Amino acid sequence: MSNRLTRIYTRGGDKGTTALANGSRVAKYHPRIEALGDVDELNCLLGCLQTALPSDDAMSTLLQRIQNDLFDLGGELAVADPNYTVITAAVVEWLETELDALNEQLPPLQEFILPGGSPAAAQAHLARSVCRRAERRAVVLAEAESVNPQAVVYLNRLSDLLFVCARVLSRRDTGTEVLWQPRRPQQD
Repeated sequence: MSNRLTRIYTRGGDKGTTALANGSRVAKYHPRIEALGDVDELNCLLGCLQTALPSDDAMSTLLQRIQNDLFDLGGELAVADPNYTVITAAVVEWLETELDALNEQLPPLQEFILPGGSPAAAQAHLARSVCRRAERRAVVLAEAESVNPQAVVYLNRLSDLLFVCARVLSRRDTGTEVLWQPRRPQQD
């Protein structure tokens, strides 16, 4: 592999713009950059979550593959070319298969689940919420510019998978999940 970066700073963004992989420059607050930033943040959170898991844990292996998918998805967003797609229906189907396998281990939901349960479960919940934000940003971008529709579907499915991961981790780590205890409305 050749060197991709010979210098970390370029000074190109000093005036509030950044370069896309296709060579064009956009404002750092452009919806494409917002979506890219949220995908990057999500990838970082998955890295943090992995540090809370044993290295030989099957969930850690799953999260590492997802991190690679997220990097590919970020590449699609950075290239900004409708003909450049890496996230396909087959990638989404793989994610759904993994999601179904994890969900089969769990009892049906009876109540809403609160984020928490264990440090790893809480990190999975945080990653899920950032994934939802990344999905929202991708949808906003897709309304204005070309975005691979499968990338949006992938983010939607990934947030579901992360919710299930949080449930699995909470039950595995503490034996239970934190259930919402709603207040009852006051009667006048």
